[in-house]
Amino acid sequence: MIYQDYIRVLTIDLTEETYVISQRKDLKAFLGGVGIASKLLEEHLKEDKPVLDSEQCIVFAIGALSTIFPIVTKTVAMFWSPLTGELGESYAGGRMALTMFMARYDAIVIKGRAKKPIYLSISGHSVEFKDAAAMWGLESDEVGRIIREREPGAGKRSILRIGPAGENLVRYASVCVDTYRHFGRLGLGTVMGSKHLKAICIYGKGSHEIKDRKAYFKAFSDIHQKALTTDLMKKYHDLGTPIGVSGMNANKSIPTLNLQTTFYEDISALTGEAFAQRNLIRKTACAGCPVGCIHIGQFRREFGPGYEYEAISVSYDYELIFSLGTFLGLKTSDEVLEMIEAVEAYGLDAISAGVVLGWATEAFQKGLITEAQTLVPLAFGDQKNYLKALKHISDRTNDFYTTLGDGSAAAAKLYGGEDFAMQLAGNEMAGYHTGYGSVLGAAVGARHSHLCNGGYGFDQADDFSMDTLVDRVFDEELHRCLLNSMIACLFGRRLYDRGTIVTAMASIGETHTEESLKQAAAEIYKNKLRLKKRMGFDQTAMKLPKRFFETPGGGTQLEEDVLNRLIRDYDEKCQTLFTKAE
Repeated sequence: MIYQDYIRVLTIDLTEETYVISQRKDLKAFLGGVGIASKLLEEHLKEDKPVLDSEQCIVFAIGALSTIFPIVTKTVAMFWSPLTGELGESYAGGRMALTMFMARYDAIVIKGRAKKPIYLSISGHSVEFKDAAAMWGLESDEVGRIIREREPGAGKRSILRIGPAGENLVRYASVCVDTYRHFGRLGLGTVMGSKHLKAICIYGKGSHEIKDRKAYFKAFSDIHQKALTTDLMKKYHDLGTPIGVSGMNANKSIPTLNLQTTFYEDISALTGEAFAQRNLIRKTACAGCPVGCIHIGQFRREFGPGYEYEAISVSYDYELIFSLGTFLGLKTSDEVLEMIEAVEAYGLDAISAGVVLGWATEAFQKGLITEAQTLVPLAFGDQKNYLKALKHISDRTNDFYTTLGDGSAAAAKLYGGEDFAMQLAGNEMAGYHTGYGSVLGAAVGARHSHLCNGGYGFDQADDFSMDTLVDRVFDEELHRCLLNSMIACLFGRRLYDRGTIVTAMASIGETHTEESLKQAAAEIYKNKLRLKKRMGFDQTAMKLPKRFFETPGGGTQLEEDVLNRLIRDYDEKCQTLFTKAE
């Protein structure tokens, strides 16, 4: 908490239906966000028990600057990932960080398993365990509507909920947060489902007085001005991340047709400009953000005879256009938006869902699986059958879809096609095949995400050099440990350099130097590496699909031996964190 020498932690036991609030001075050095979340996960982890055992926990945490500075809007969730079997780390915007801040919780730890489906109603002074049996089986949007009606509350409110995929333990089930935001990757929804936890409603109405208003207003205004009057954030507001679709395609870097190619001839209807002209109806923002990067698109769907249509609104971005568009060979923006609406309703991670369908389509074409297993013929571009397949994944309809719900690595291990199952250590690839940086960054990233270190960006830099790639990826991973302890949205990463963070923290009474922040980031990264080791992960034993080396990325033909050397060099660099004098 600001102006305090402790971190305030709410720990909830679902089995016993009890909770305790503690003040942890020992966590203060880890800043907030992923720093304190990694320490709490390390503290509660039971590595001798299965990933979905009731004794495993979920940790939510906000950061040292959450909601009181522009674009510092995220909440982190940390858990043992049921998809990869190692570190689970996911971020969501919306109102959750604001409500936790106003309820005066820096972190929430949830452990145990409820005897029946429940949802939690959390305020600054109490936790209520409420019956959710009637919600079990419902899609996420319907659950949100019911809780809004049941929980009028006072102050600010944030609602998290899972869909049927989480209940059925699909290993890449997501969690919907408020409207249009998600804890998407790595299966947090699966962990909630295993705990019979359908939803969480958090209320916050407490206020926090700023002691040095002059220093705070100066720091806030400087950041706010940069966010609104420079080009640093302009693209995120205008076309949003889909602005990158046409450029990535022109550079032959956007994964297409299960990464059989990185150039899509039918891209014109899937560019950011096409979505804006055909579908965009409004832009919105997370609580505390002046940018407005959330782009809402609308499509029409016929629901009855006589030209009866409904208009459906969903948020879209670059990653979804890739995973549910180019990767599957879809042709129109309406088709992509309808796919997004389906994964939202079922509670599936959109990236994993699209990538596993890409593997399944190619496996079907190659005769590794049959229509008796897929129930519908899968073909690139056949959106209607993809919609049916998404429902089968969510419901785990048969043995094939049960396995597909465990991820592309598990499916390929059983049915074949490991060379074209596009995953890294079990986590489905993101929408970048730009060169060595994109694959290296995701391979060595703490959660195997492009967001761990932005490795794909180094491929596209004017000063790209193989000689400095490992160092640049490593340094960026460290810096993002710091950003994710604030927790700044990574769209604002160029606003929040270490000097700016020092100034912002000083304005609320937190004394740091650039060097002390760098040391804190190193300690946070060490925590994550220790967690991964306890979970059984060995970086040097990771095997990458051959497709990465068959399809050129950004015009570069990657060599497996070269990439393996880069991974070894990175692993050796990580070890230096543990050998340096304390």
